[in-house]
Amino acid sequence: MATSILITGASGFIGSFIVQEALKRKFSVWAGMRSGSSKKYLRERKIHFLELDFAHPNELRAQLSGYKGTYNKFDYIIHCAGITKAKNKKSFDRVNYLQTKYFIDTLIDLNMVPKQFIYISSLSVFGPVHEKDYAMIKETDMPAPNTNYGMSKLKAELYIQGLPGFPYVIYRPTGVYGPRDTDYYLLARSIKKHIDFSAGFKRQDLTFIYVKDMVNAIFLGLDKNITRRTYFLSDGNTYQSRTFSNLIRKELGNPFVFHIKCPLFILKTISLLAQFVSNRLGMTSTLNGDKYKIMKQRNWRCDISPATEELGFTPKYSLEEGVKETIAWYKSEGWL
Repeated sequence: MATSILITGASGFIGSFIVQEALKRKFSVWAGMRSGSSKKYLRERKIHFLELDFAHPNELRAQLSGYKGTYNKFDYIIHCAGITKAKNKKSFDRVNYLQTKYFIDTLIDLNMVPKQFIYISSLSVFGPVHEKDYAMIKETDMPAPNTNYGMSKLKAELYIQGLPGFPYVIYRPTGVYGPRDTDYYLLARSIKKHIDFSAGFKRQDLTFIYVKDMVNAIFLGLDKNITRRTYFLSDGNTYQSRTFSNLIRKELGNPFVFHIKCPLFILKTISLLAQFVSNRLGMTSTLNGDKYKIMKQRNWRCDISPATEELGFTPKYSLEEGVKETIAWYKSEGWL
């Protein structure tokens, strides 16, 4: 019988790439999804679908019990479900922390703990550390998240790490980009419209990881049966703010652009205003208080040497190669 793997958040940007890699590796792949989630990137016939209602523990228990009654338990679980945008702190906590807790508690209660529970976290759990000396963020540093998103992810991490013997592996990627991503797409669309926007005037060290490299790291950890470890993930390089946009420009045929550097105090005002308006309209805004703090942060350097040494992780994509493939996909899909 094929090794089973459950991937939550399977319909999303990162989750859908994890599903594809698991299929390539001949796993019995279960895509965990909310009712009504899109299957646009999940067309392969070998994918099994499992509706999971993380918001309601009793429903979730019934859904997982139903699976166990027929198939026993999953060999591996990759918990990718979560949100990066929300109206307020309570929403972030409910989805990224509480629903993760419900999920794990239910797995434990049903005796369905897998060989490895992989949690997709974020470099944002550390917040603006080493902002003065631009030193690399390391796992020995004290997390100090300054965003609601980062705090909710850290709460989930701490809960997972506090469970005795629980076989977790936590990945903290920096900015993940690639085909299907909508966040960096907004930058590409802006550049096509001749505007390159950046925040603040002080030096900003940025890091990135191409989605396929991130997925590769996850499966390296799975292959090596790693447990109870956390890893930062990036492509191992540091970039200045204009590097990414210049590569996008190149792939778009080098259109003329206006380089606009927005002072942070103006950006903060605009962000908070956008958040206020979107909240009044019952929506979530791409530009908000959390996003402002992320753009304000000057140092995103992180130490990937543990992943390199323990997992054998070597990024295959340079930033130039990743951007080239991403922009080509945006064009082929009619996004640009």
